[in-house]
Amino acid sequence: MNNVVPVKIQIIAIVISLGFLAYIGRLIVKGKLREEYSFIWVFGALILILFSFWREGLAVIAKLLGVYAAPNLVFMVAIFGIFIYLLHISVVVSQLHEKNKKLSQEIALLKNKIEKIISDKTEK
Repeated sequence: MNNVVPVKIQIIAIVISLGFLAYIGRLIVKGKLREEYSFIWVFGALILILFSFWREGLAVIAKLLGVYAAPNLVFMVAIFGIFIYLLHISVVVSQLHEKNKKLSQEIALLKNKIEKIISDKTEK
């Protein structure tokens, strides 16, 4: 009976991980997730699939890295990954902000030129 519960959990983890990978693929195909951002999500899904099949993997890696408890390694990697991803998103948002600012200025200049052309034509 003790061995049945971990096997059920492992099967559930495998199904959910494969479903997550399929969902990422669907988002990419539909164009809702750009390819350049999909790599991190595909990599994460593949890691989930790896550890879903290899149940002792996390404990082995934690032992190799000298981490006392395997769940601590999960939290450490997750927090570090989130920080890296947030930094990347901040850079992208900053670039978009600058591009929007420049675009707004160009639109204002074009609007000014158009208004000047219209006012010149109405004066004649």
